[in-house]
Amino acid sequence: MSTAEAALLAIRTWCRDAGVETEQNPDGAVVVVLPGEQKLRTTVSLSVTDEVVTVNAFVIRHPDEHAAEVHRWLLERNRKIFGLAYALDHYGDVFLVGTLPAAGFDTDTMDRLMGAVLLHCDQVFNQLLEMGFASAITAEWEWRLKAGESTENLAPFRHLAPPE
Repeated sequence: MSTAEAALLAIRTWCRDAGVETEQNPDGAVVVVLPGEQKLRTTVSLSVTDEVVTVNAFVIRHPDEHAAEVHRWLLERNRKIFGLAYALDHYGDVFLVGTLPAAGFDTDTMDRLMGAVLLHCDQVFNQLLEMGFASAITAEWEWRLKAGESTENLAPFRHLAPPE
């Protein structure tokens, strides 16, 4: 079995055992959908070669406001993350990316990697939304209250609701 095949087997085994949704892209990447608490779903693309396993997880779209502050916050966090880093695509959308050796990539490595992805995507999601989209969240609160719509999923941002 090649190094890439062993790494892919570890990825598929971990996904099966964890009960997470996966799909195979035509380009060979394995797409894993991790359930979260703040961010309901984190989509992670894992590309495997005989040399490396490359990780790419979407975090948030380009911030509507305070982009410089969001980017600074992300860069400061990069200093504390092992094996992963926040990055921007050409649209300014935020991703969590990383490259690990394929040799020795096993289910334990996959478990630690997916845990780190969740930690740095899900755990910080509401904070990133508030920094980059506070005006939109406030507008959403106003619209939902006027329209009599549920504000349940806005509960983490109750402090951004208009005064009653």
